[in-house]
Amino acid sequence: MVFTSFIAIGDSFTEGVGDDLPDGRQRGWADFVALGLAQAAAEPVRYANLAIRGRKLTPILTEQLEPAIAQHPQLVSLNGGGNDIMRPRVTIDSVAHQLIDAADRVAASGSRMLLLSGANPSRHLPMGGLLRKRGDELAVAVRDLLPRDGVLFVDNWADESLEDLRYWSADRLHLNALGHARVAGNVLTALDVPVPAEWGVAEVEAAPAGAPSRRTADYYRRYVLPWIGRRLTGRSSGDGRTAKIPELTVVDPTSAQPL
Repeated sequence: MVFTSFIAIGDSFTEGVGDDLPDGRQRGWADFVALGLAQAAAEPVRYANLAIRGRKLTPILTEQLEPAIAQHPQLVSLNGGGNDIMRPRVTIDSVAHQLIDAADRVAASGSRMLLLSGANPSRHLPMGGLLRKRGDELAVAVRDLLPRDGVLFVDNWADESLEDLRYWSADRLHLNALGHARVAGNVLTALDVPVPAEWGVAEVEAAPAGAPSRRTADYYRRYVLPWIGRRLTGRSSGDGRTAKIPELTVVDPTSAQPL
């Protein structure tokens, strides 16, 4: 079965931050998945993306879950908790149970639930050891609550190849176009849908690993200090933003931009 309606909810990972198109829009793995479904389906595929960068898990579920369910898609994806584990205090078990409760709500509504973990950026970030520890704990907590009826889990956190620097954007926190394409490949493979060869996912995987990560003074000035400033002032990179595709919209399978 190829799903013909798909809604993605989440934060910057699902919005597509890091995969920036020339016109200023963000693409990302969920857009890639929608394109893959459209290329494989015999009928039109509709897609919506309600994700907004900077959102912690509770706002994601409060703002995005019911609007997604209300559109009765065949497939709903959820990733969340990444912003929670980057805060000074977090209860890992609470985040895991929120994810699973949301997945159960989607499955009970009649939609197929695609629950997926984010890629692991900790190798390239300041204080990455703490992020890795918390991410590992969250991954274990979620896996311990699976499998569930109607829920498909795609574990990108366990994809060690995704940790390579060649998959990450300049801020080292968000995937670039290649990274988003690889995540989309993981998802399509789990859905038993062919990964379009023109994305080059297999070729990139077979290539030698990228150079080691280096953090310069310019990196801290451009990315780390602004992030700290937002935390200190209670602001978010998603303040004032709305969903990029709020309603199910027909996907043009020929609209793919080059990587």
